[in-house]
Order: sequence, then C-alpha cells, then structure tokens
Amino acid sequence: MAHAKLKIVLVEDDEGMRPALTRMLTGASYQVQAFASAEALLEALGAGAAWKDSACIICDVRLPGISGFELHRRIAEQGPLPPWIFITAHDAPLVREQAAHAAAACLLKPFEGRTLMALIAQVMGPPVLPGRARDAEA
Repeated sequence: MAHAKLKIVLVEDDEGMRPALTRMLTGASYQVQAFASAEALLEALGAGAAWKDSACIICDVRLPGISGFELHRRIAEQGPLPPWIFITAHDAPLVREQAAHAAAACLLKPFEGRTLMALIAQVMGPPVLPGRARDAEA
C-alpha cells in the first residue's frame, strides 16, 4: 500500500535510531519529519504546526529536556492530535499507564520494523476513500 501522501512525525533523540526509523518509514513510502528533541518539534510548531497534517506521531518517552509525555500534553492543549505512538526502552507500569491515559499506543524497544509498521496501520485505522468520511464507513 502506498503512503506517499501520509506524513509521520518522529521525535527520537538517539542518533542511531532516528535515521534508522526514518529510512524504514520512507522505505514504506511515508513522508517523515524527524526531530531530535521535543523542543525542536515545539519550535517547528511555532512555524506552522508540523504535526497538524500528520497521519501519526512516533515519540520516544525519555527525551533530553521535555519528556515525550510532556510533549504530548503540550501539543494536546493546542487541539486534536493525530494517532500517537510512544516508544521506550523502559517497560514500567507507570509508562504503560501514562500512555493509556494519553490514549496512545506504546511500543517497547527494541522492536522489529514490521511490528512498528503494523502498529502504525492499527492506530491510523482503515484508509479513508476520497469523498467518504470515516463515519460513513462504520
């Protein structure tokens, strides 16, 4: 399935993981806008809300400075969010609780690319056909 018009925002501070995820997602025909920190994304928001036309946001939980959970909260204050996937190497009940409270998916590192791709498809739901609203498909 081609995703050429679907943009994914990626917030990942790991200098090895961010380009690897970007390559994988662009290889699946997504447009990727990657950021090394929550602050970098928030700065981009001031210049035009980078997330508003995104199909999905993938965000690390532990980031330098503003955490992934705090980033989610700040962006949610500005309006509706696209589907959100938290990624983390720290499996703790509190992390899972916070992700659930944010109505977001949570994926533990390390993960396989196909697992992330399946989760993206799951959180985004079925594609909307031109001229049809999601509600009409139900």
